[in-house]
Amino acid sequence: MTIRLHNTLARAKAEFAPLDAKNVRMYVCGPTVYDVAHIGNARPVIVFDVLYRLLRHVYGEGAVTYVRNITDVDDKIIHASEEAGEAIGDITRRTTDQFHADMAALGALEPDEEPRATGHIPEMLELIQALLDKEHAYAADGHVLFDVTSMADYGRLSGHNRDELIAGARVEVAPYKKDPADFVLWK
Repeated sequence: MTIRLHNTLARAKAEFAPLDAKNVRMYVCGPTVYDVAHIGNARPVIVFDVLYRLLRHVYGEGAVTYVRNITDVDDKIIHASEEAGEAIGDITRRTTDQFHADMAALGALEPDEEPRATGHIPEMLELIQALLDKEHAYAADGHVLFDVTSMADYGRLSGHNRDELIAGARVEVAPYKKDPADFVLWK
């Protein structure tokens, strides 16, 4: 069976050819666990559940690894904690448990791995330091930001240039940014 998927970079459908047919890997961004799941959280779970099942059918159940992260540290979580007067860990445990229950109710398979952001802080800091060392990031006002101008083809995967990304911004530009499209890597 041939699987054809949309190749975002090429903007066209292309035949899927895994790097290793005996070890097909998929990584999917999971929820930020500060509140109950909504349709925006459920949609990618369902979409990638279908892909996961298809890959397992084609390559074998033991040949596919599905990883979906849990973002358990974020401004939204901190705000929810302050607003509710509840510990961050309690909020993230409760909302993660509810997320799992909701996705199970939808019939979605569980991922093989589900790393939490807080379990990988050292790796994040190491990557941020590498970006700083290569001058793809900078420190400003207690934050570390990604410098989009350091990459000539920034936005290529999304099909948008820097100006289009700035025009589509949903938030007011922070005064400490070198460029309006720069984004925070660490606070």
